[in-house]
Amino acid sequence: METNKIREDFPILKRTMSGKPVVYFDNGATTLKPQPVIDAITNYYTYLGANAHRGDYEMSGQVDDAFEGARKTAQKFLNAKHVEEIVFTSGSSMGLNEIAIMVTRQYLKEGDVILSDESEHASSYLPWLQAGKEKGTKIDFIPLDEEGKITIENFKKVLTDQVKVVALAMVSNVLGFTAPIKEMAKICHERGILLVVDGAQSTPHLPIDVQDLDVDFYVLSAHKMCGPTGVGVMYGKKKYLDELQPVFYGGESNARYNKCGDLILKESPLKFESGTQPIEGVIGMAAAMKYIDSIGKENIHEYEVELKKYFLEQTKDLENLIVYNRNAESGIVTFNMKDKGQLIFAQDVASFLNTQGIAVRSGQHCAKLLPDILQVPATIRASFYFYNTKEEVDRLVAALKEVTLENCVDIFF
Repeated sequence: METNKIREDFPILKRTMSGKPVVYFDNGATTLKPQPVIDAITNYYTYLGANAHRGDYEMSGQVDDAFEGARKTAQKFLNAKHVEEIVFTSGSSMGLNEIAIMVTRQYLKEGDVILSDESEHASSYLPWLQAGKEKGTKIDFIPLDEEGKITIENFKKVLTDQVKVVALAMVSNVLGFTAPIKEMAKICHERGILLVVDGAQSTPHLPIDVQDLDVDFYVLSAHKMCGPTGVGVMYGKKKYLDELQPVFYGGESNARYNKCGDLILKESPLKFESGTQPIEGVIGMAAAMKYIDSIGKENIHEYEVELKKYFLEQTKDLENLIVYNRNAESGIVTFNMKDKGQLIFAQDVASFLNTQGIAVRSGQHCAKLLPDILQVPATIRASFYFYNTKEEVDRLVAALKEVTLENCVDIFF
């Protein structure tokens, strides 16, 4: 992979942080944007500017073409069978909330069980918790193994006749383990169970084929894959999208209504897209998908794993480093630092790294059940992407060698 050439596409990598060239290792939260994505967004605001599906003039028609063209790009990106299976949302959280509300209202009853696990992001867990309060559904957990990953064996152990939905991330945002989604889908469908997958952390890094995986619903966020914030995709098999009633109502989603209360909705996907969509975001997301495809997700994944292994090799003698996911085949490294036998507060370590120009994430990473499993209050996460380099990893390693209780405290005084 020609990383140095790729880095030229990312203008933000030329900036400094704390007076030093920035090292951005917070890609699990949000990725940086390449120039083609920035140009696509700017082009909309500069030369198009109109709404989609609203006007009978040339400029509006050009927006329609760009907007629906982006839907076709997303269909190809996920290998969805029908373009109508691609619904634009504000991101993974919105998609997961919509799915939980719609499925719970129409398909579930009191006593039905949703299977989750304790490594889930809040956006994959909380929507089912809240939607189920009205219906009296229950959430059970797939046990994690000793490393914190989901296995088919543990999945089978908790399957009962009451399980109607399995909702989980394909890749854990904290530990970076990949769940066996395809095998789980086969088991789910043999038992009439819906499979809902949070693809926020998998889509930017792994080849995704929703037909091959045979998932029922799949969501993604553009901002985690070099696209703009505030936009994403909710994929659903057409047979379910055609049956489900939307959560939001308003302009665009309806064909007609009258004062007697009669309402005719448009067909999928438009019935799920009430109101003005983030048009520039949708266009920017399509540009990001094309950019990632030009590099190749196989290449991206292989390179990220290479960076992680390089980090682990360079830190093998660093006795004050605790890594929680050494065996995860991803670009995520989740760790803590200790000194004098004492765990250093994760946020203090992250703040120290900031003084060295290095951006990482610290805290509970929106997975607030996992600290009980790891038995630590918080962790530090360095997440690599294809524009990162081994030289940047070297800077992280050098900085970690300087982490002590005193150094982390001194930055506040």
